[in-house]
Amino acid sequence: MNTDRRKVVLIGTGMVGMSFAYALVNQGGICNELVLIDVNKERAMGEAMDLNHGLAFAKSNMKIYAGDYHDCKDADIIVIAAGVAQKEGETRLDLLQRNTEVFRSIITPVVKSGFDGIFLVATNPVDIMTRVTYELSRFGASRVIGTGTSLDTARLRYLLGDYFTVDPKNIHAYVIGEHGDSEFVPLSQVMLATKQVSEILDDSRNSYSADDMKKIEEQVRTAAYKIIEAKRATYYGIGMAITRIVKAILGDENSVLTVSAKLCGEYDSRNVFIGVPSIIGRNGVKEVLELSLTEEEMEKFRSSAAILDKSFDGLKM
Repeated sequence: MNTDRRKVVLIGTGMVGMSFAYALVNQGGICNELVLIDVNKERAMGEAMDLNHGLAFAKSNMKIYAGDYHDCKDADIIVIAAGVAQKEGETRLDLLQRNTEVFRSIITPVVKSGFDGIFLVATNPVDIMTRVTYELSRFGASRVIGTGTSLDTARLRYLLGDYFTVDPKNIHAYVIGEHGDSEFVPLSQVMLATKQVSEILDDSRNSYSADDMKKIEEQVRTAAYKIIEAKRATYYGIGMAITRIVKAILGDENSVLTVSAKLCGEYDSRNVFIGVPSIIGRNGVKEVLELSLTEEEMEKFRSSAAILDKSFDGLKM
């Protein structure tokens, strides 16, 4: 990876992709070259122009332009935010199949360009599309990452911080599993600074309750549905989540983020890509952290992994 140049290619200039690009420009210093690729080349050119016109207000300078797949050759990270929307009456598996073909049309020319960096997938259903990227690219598992439950985890920490009246940065909690209906919060792992939240809930001197934790977990799980109902799509939060992961990679931070990573025996699972806390650095996933889950939590995790396995097995690769 060429860490001095710090070049990122974004494939897909829809609302998610451009929310990421906008966050990347405004945070500054994360990368110094951004290439926009879209099947609608005119749109990619327009988006590049629009971002360039705001560079005078940005924290640092960047080279931003609309490009093509040959520009992927020397990139550090390829962010994929492209995909097709679900049609009326279309099954989830049909949508997956169509998105698989879209990804084939993307990943084949990217790999052919000589790209040797890291794939970061944001397209939903993200866990399965990350696995599709892995199978199509034949890259090492550490270099194929999905955004996973990184946004869900941020939502959880925000809500817990609000509930306990504590800065969310001091809440240590994770949403794990599928980025979808089977995701869950392992309450045994939730901590306020160094104090387990389960201990706080057991303390009769305060009004906190386990029922409230369940309500917060449900709020996290259904947040996307409520946002979509209100404004038809979600994009700012995931755009910032993508930016955070890119920053961790290019900065070689070794930060712990809940990304969609391939399991190789962790949590009694293999081959599935699923949202788990992972150490992220210059070479992608350095290590998947295996949490000490209770048996009830492990059963939830196995069920979530089984759902993803079944969905992937139904695809024609």
